[in-house]
Amino acid sequence: MTSKVLIVGAGAIGGFYAALLAKAGAEVSVVCRSDYEHVKQQGFIIDSRILGAWAFTPSQVLNNAADYKGTADYIFLCSKVIPSADRVALIRPAVSADTAVVFIQNGVEIEQEMLAAFPDNEIISGLAFICCNRVKPGEILHLAYGRLALGNLPGAVSNKTLQLCELFKQSGIDCAATENIVTDRWKKCVWNASFNPLSVLSGGLPTLDILQSQEAFVRSIMQEICNIAEACGHRLSNHIVNANIENTYAMLPYKTSMLLDYENGHPMETEAILGNAVRAAKRSGIECPHLESVYALMKLRELQLAEFHKKYNPLYKEPVSQRPDD
Repeated sequence: MTSKVLIVGAGAIGGFYAALLAKAGAEVSVVCRSDYEHVKQQGFIIDSRILGAWAFTPSQVLNNAADYKGTADYIFLCSKVIPSADRVALIRPAVSADTAVVFIQNGVEIEQEMLAAFPDNEIISGLAFICCNRVKPGEILHLAYGRLALGNLPGAVSNKTLQLCELFKQSGIDCAATENIVTDRWKKCVWNASFNPLSVLSGGLPTLDILQSQEAFVRSIMQEICNIAEACGHRLSNHIVNANIENTYAMLPYKTSMLLDYENGHPMETEAILGNAVRAAKRSGIECPHLESVYALMKLRELQLAEFHKKYNPLYKEPVSQRPDD
């Protein structure tokens, strides 16, 4: 039986994984706002250095999840985790009794909102390990990686999750089911909390330049994330910092998602990646001076961005502010 999938937030990540699921035989629809007209008329073009190039035409192209016709087996949320976005409201209209809610998003301690909103649905937390950018409306460039990790909350692997993993594997990428998806979130945060903000604060330097210049500082941030994770019950490997450093030295030049958001004047995932980690550290009594400094500097950079928008964009709505003691 064909799986019916709705992707909410069909940007670089959402569009890429939507195209993969369709390639594997799923009936895939998308909600996309900024590229709606283009995708409605022309669909997506995926240019992958690993899987080749192909076109993807969604079954339905929508402005809003409420417009979805049918019952989705899976609804994916692939939007940015920012304070001004109501993640639950984005998907609620399309969630039925049998729909599994999947969120492929960055950040730590972002699970409870979904668990509280949909207590009777399967909730699948997903992590994408990928270098992928939206280069034009409806055009996605896949540079490297692509592996997915999926796991049910609060901690299990269901048949529905295994079926979803199999679909992704059929499309040509690795997808692993795990009972420790929350721990995996902290693992990913080791890299994200270091290179995402530093790429912005350095004025757009690529990851290799940041690492070659400030490896000791990067290592300090990474180790602090490890310390916080352990205090929260998620002990990470002793080798994870070295592994992240080595993998970054080997990476192609790459602009982080946070840097792309900053350059395009979009809200950044400062709270989901940095703020939540800092708050977890404070709650657990863990010192993290390097992480706190980077977080504070990112809040100043966000303030600068907000002031610019207020001056030149009369329609701009200032995002909700959060502090480490919130």
